[in-house]
Amino acid sequence: MKNRNLIRLCLVLLGALLFAGCQRKETPVSNPEENQYIIYYLNSGMTRLEPVEYTAQSEDSLDLIQELYEQIRTVPSDLDATSPLSSKVELQRMQWDQNVLYLYFDANYTLMSSSQEILCRAALTKTMTQIPGVEYINLYSGEQPLMDASGNPVGMLSAGDFMDNISDVNAFEKSELTLYFADASGQALQPETREVIHSINTSMERLVIEQLLEGPETEGLKSTIPGDTKLLNISVTDNVCYLNFDGTFLNNTLEVGDEIAIYSIVDSLTQLTTVNRVQFSVNGSAAVMFRDRISLDTLFEQNMDYVTGGDEH
Repeated sequence: MKNRNLIRLCLVLLGALLFAGCQRKETPVSNPEENQYIIYYLNSGMTRLEPVEYTAQSEDSLDLIQELYEQIRTVPSDLDATSPLSSKVELQRMQWDQNVLYLYFDANYTLMSSSQEILCRAALTKTMTQIPGVEYINLYSGEQPLMDASGNPVGMLSAGDFMDNISDVNAFEKSELTLYFADASGQALQPETREVIHSINTSMERLVIEQLLEGPETEGLKSTIPGDTKLLNISVTDNVCYLNFDGTFLNNTLEVGDEIAIYSIVDSLTQLTTVNRVQFSVNGSAAVMFRDRISLDTLFEQNMDYVTGGDEH
């Protein structure tokens, strides 16, 4: 499983590099020594970054930080693009400490849609880290560190944390997930933490299920869901995650306990801040029994009694 994930990641990265190579003649290039910088806006559809060449007037680093930020907020009238920051978002203050630029926004920052916010992260990072002496940025909203969809602090960001896919339509981000797989006995769960590069258009809930289907990367752990199980639909309403699998989900012949198979999914999903409970269905019906023992016609809550070893969350 680990090799398959590695191969997939390499293909994504290779595709991005190939695309970048094909576009090299048209892609603006910054040259801070000559005050040439790239300002990153969003295209009118707000689906990708729009790089634009800009000649800065300031030479002092603090003045340059302010100047480039003002350019991000002000889109040239002849450009079919938009600022990555919502007009409702206000920058309360900024602080430059050694090689890190801290940007403190008001609480409206987190009210942007998830796709716009991630693209905004990328635009701010890729623009500001061109400035000599600024290697990372750190974002705050309402005096609190910015959190990702998993509820973890985003932390320091560098330009290398973001890329575009080969069609340059969807942005990618890196997220850290805590997943629960069966131990060697199949009668307990153990946590596995992994970093995943994924499209911003993939919900975190779907990403968790996809990663569970891929199976564990840690030696000694076992899959809890057959890899050929199909996720027909997934949605979240009022912190309840609704899962709809095909019939393969019921034909689980893996050597793991009944509850282990269920709570591998439930405990992994409830690590997300968006999910408190999980509702299963198979081919659209919740009125089914899992392994003739567990009724799926109920709302499952996090249960860490089956978890052993590692950091229990």
